Amino acid sequence: MEKSLSELEGSVAGESSRDLLPEPTSRPAWGSKLQYILAQVGFSVGLGNVWRFPYLCHQNGGGAFLLLYFLLLLIIGIPLFFLELAAGQSIRQGSIGVWKHISPRLAGIGFASCVVCSFVALYYNVIIGWSLFYMFNSFQYPLPWENCPTLVNQTQKVFVSLVEAECAKSSATTYFWYRKALDITDSIEASEMNWPMTGCLVLAWVLVCGGMFKGIKSSGKVMYFSSVFPYVVLFCFLIRGLLLDGALDGIQIMFTPKLEIWGDIQVWRQAATQVFFALGLGFGSVIAYSSYNDRHNNCHFDAILVSFINFMTSILATLVVFAVLGFRANDIANQCFLEGVEGTGLAFIAFTEAMTRFPASPFWSLLFFLMLLNLGLSTMFGNMQGIITPLLDNFTCLRKRKTLFTIFCCIFGLLTGLIFVQRSGSYFVSMFDDYSATLPLIIVVIFENVAVAWVYGADRFMDDIQGMLGYRPWCVYKYMWQYISILAMIGLLLASLITMCISHPTYQSWNMEEAAKKKLEYPPWALGILISLIVLASLPIPALFLKQTIQDWLQSRRTKIYGQCEYSQGCTVDEVLEPIEEGIPRCANGYLHVEMEDLAERGKLLTEGDEEDNGNLRS
Repeated sequence: MEKSLSELEGSVAGESSRDLLPEPTSRPAWGSKLQYILAQVGFSVGLGNVWRFPYLCHQNGGGAFLLLYFLLLLIIGIPLFFLELAAGQSIRQGSIGVWKHISPRLAGIGFASCVVCSFVALYYNVIIGWSLFYMFNSFQYPLPWENCPTLVNQTQKVFVSLVEAECAKSSATTYFWYRKALDITDSIEASEMNWPMTGCLVLAWVLVCGGMFKGIKSSGKVMYFSSVFPYVVLFCFLIRGLLLDGALDGIQIMFTPKLEIWGDIQVWRQAATQVFFALGLGFGSVIAYSSYNDRHNNCHFDAILVSFINFMTSILATLVVFAVLGFRANDIANQCFLEGVEGTGLAFIAFTEAMTRFPASPFWSLLFFLMLLNLGLSTMFGNMQGIITPLLDNFTCLRKRKTLFTIFCCIFGLLTGLIFVQRSGSYFVSMFDDYSATLPLIIVVIFENVAVAWVYGADRFMDDIQGMLGYRPWCVYKYMWQYISILAMIGLLLASLITMCISHPTYQSWNMEEAAKKKLEYPPWALGILISLIVLASLPIPALFLKQTIQDWLQSRRTKIYGQCEYSQGCTVDEVLEPIEEGIPRCANGYLHVEMEDLAERGKLLTEGDEEDNGNLRS
């Protein structure tokens, strides 16, 4: 994306320029190519690969969903992932700097990415805290969620009966999740702190801060473990899971195609959304990571490799989950395979229940939650880079205090994240997960696509990539960026908006008496928060566009005014700013053009003291 000097000198107001950004004197770099690949894989492969993808696969036709997901990965995922990698590597800036470079009017795209990253980081680290809570409880035998609690306090017979009834109606793992881990309330309107979970959240932020303390130099080294360890665990679980009774039944369900689901627009929306979030598009983290690369790194190969690894990881995790849940369905009196188990429930209810039936269950439980912890941390490192890198690149004062700024971000995240460790905190996690990221990120990626394909120019962008790689990528990317990907993203945005409009926003609450989930509508104040999250995350794009447009208009107006003036000897700066009378060669204030000496002799410009000084100078 380099510009020649002649292009910069001839650029009009609003056109991008490298001079708009302060170039860092010495930009950090990855210790090795392996560190970089592991960082990108670690960010893109997250908790959603373990619990969301398997659930969607089961609910939407098994093998048919896999084919649909792979198709959309080719249409949306890889082209847009390649676009972000190439943009970050070419300009060597965070998300704010990249889009400001393309056009100052588009700087809001980068700021919107930072806002969304901040929202996601707040609640994502809470899930890491949940994993820590379960990991610490895995050191007990038997596991504390293996059996319903036995209460012998006869002075509280009513309470004892309620507990026993709730646990009996649901299950021991469900009771432990809602009553021990979350200590959940009946609705989002109750507020009371869950102190054990607060301690886990503090520890989670300490781990993140420790990994981010020295930027990519520390987080890159951590990636060697946090990105590789989950694969070791997944393969261990796959081998163990295939030996369980009923595991093959689960695998069969996974690969049984139900192609009729392709006629359901909602299935397309869910598959596209999963592709979108699986690769981390729009967060700015992909751009931030690639900005630390050598300019001639083969980012095209990286885009295909990371996308393929991400897809195969989802397949591997789904095989594990379906094998374990096939065993669970076979073992628990033919209960519905995944009924009522979605999202976090897949890990903290269904999986934990299956592990209680494993030999040496504490070992497998510890291994599983260590895997979740590492998946979460590697993604959190990417989220934090998506926040910190653009701000450091854009604000010199922050760059001088990089370590302090990183610590400040973690402390701020901890204090703000306390809202999620209330007893009603899981409801806020659902709210942020469902609404604070989905729509804003789709909008961000649409503008990214438009910025590169139409504002900067797809052909010009391809030329820049050719300059980096030494060869020109497949021309199909150009048409993907210009037409297909944009139309697909607009369709996804419209589908998401229609879905939100036709159904009132609700959340799943836990009813103690019924020992079951219950749909409740968000109260008015919660709806206000929900709408504010979407608006706040999207607002930087139009706000900074309008701000830069006004600045450009004022600049062009000043240029026009100065251009209308005729500079000549005897005109002062103030005179130039006045209008020129037609047909009369005058200065802008109406005075005739005359020589300075004549004006001095007439006393028009010089005071008496000045005349003396002028005379002395002449002598």
